[in-house]
Amino acid sequence: MISAKKRILGWYFFDWASQPYNTLLLTFVFGPYFAEIARAHYVATGLDTEAAGAAAQAYWGYGLAASSVIIALLAPILGAIADGTGRRLVWVWVFSALYVIGSYALWWLVPGQDNLFWAVAFFGLGFIGMEFATIFTNALLPGLGDHDDIGGISGSGFAFGYLGGVIALALMLTLFAENATTGLTLLKINPIFGLDAAVREGTRAVGPFTAIWYVVFMIPFFLWVKEPRTKARPLRIGAAFGSLWALLASLVHRRSLAAYLVSSLFYRDALNALYGFGGVYASGVLGWSIIQIGVFGVVGAVTATIASWVGGKLDRRFGPKPVIAMCIVILTLVCIIIVGMTPENLWGTALAPGMA
Repeated sequence: MISAKKRILGWYFFDWASQPYNTLLLTFVFGPYFAEIARAHYVATGLDTEAAGAAAQAYWGYGLAASSVIIALLAPILGAIADGTGRRLVWVWVFSALYVIGSYALWWLVPGQDNLFWAVAFFGLGFIGMEFATIFTNALLPGLGDHDDIGGISGSGFAFGYLGGVIALALMLTLFAENATTGLTLLKINPIFGLDAAVREGTRAVGPFTAIWYVVFMIPFFLWVKEPRTKARPLRIGAAFGSLWALLASLVHRRSLAAYLVSSLFYRDALNALYGFGGVYASGVLGWSIIQIGVFGVVGAVTATIASWVGGKLDRRFGPKPVIAMCIVILTLVCIIIVGMTPENLWGTALAPGMA
């Protein structure tokens, strides 16, 4: 018999296992690396450095947009199917496979080779896998505790996941990812396992590293998290679409839910844009190296770990709406600061050399 505490801990491990896709691939290591490789590719075609950087960022943006559209179109349908059949874990298995395949394949983004399309395609495959797996693991959350405890469990899970992201990022920076100029990691050593810094094998290892990390740390999830015992229901696509349509039609009379879904659309998209372009922006606009971006990521992830845990406590005390509103205000202020930042000044105020 699996205890309630062990089931909750197993659920936490999904965040621990999957967080490196956001931390290592989307934002702090692979995204900036892709920007470097794409920028060099466009320079080789004759574009100047500034235009090449813009083209690289646009290519990355188009890839993220395509993945996001697929997620937006399919997520409600898959959710309705899962609710209709009562089966969620099988979908976690399916989308975990996409996560692993997509992330592992990023190893083959080699400097000087024209394979940008495949890099973005496989990244998108893994990204879709991560997002859909997250949807179905979140659908398991209500069965882990009482209604009043859900916010706390969720916040603690996020904190646990960010802690995993910090550790994964620290390992990548200290043992694998090399400086493009010196070929050395943050510890001033060559990438381990004899990886060749000349062809960026240390940085490219972020894909296989993320895939292996996920496979290993999903073991507790699949061992300890079980679906509530319900009568098996056959898959009926028509019924799933009917349920989804009924929900959408009911929004006319459910103003609170409709307002939540619309506002969620905007702030979640804004978050995805911030995560997706943060590292690329730091590389292309501020001129940071991957190691500099990664160190910033460690600081940010530690902060996020603490904030997620505190957010769970605040949710228990005040409820989710005030916590969400407070976070949106803070994120808006941060984005305003970022928009006004260049390597030389912050909203017209000159910065000391090296501060940006």
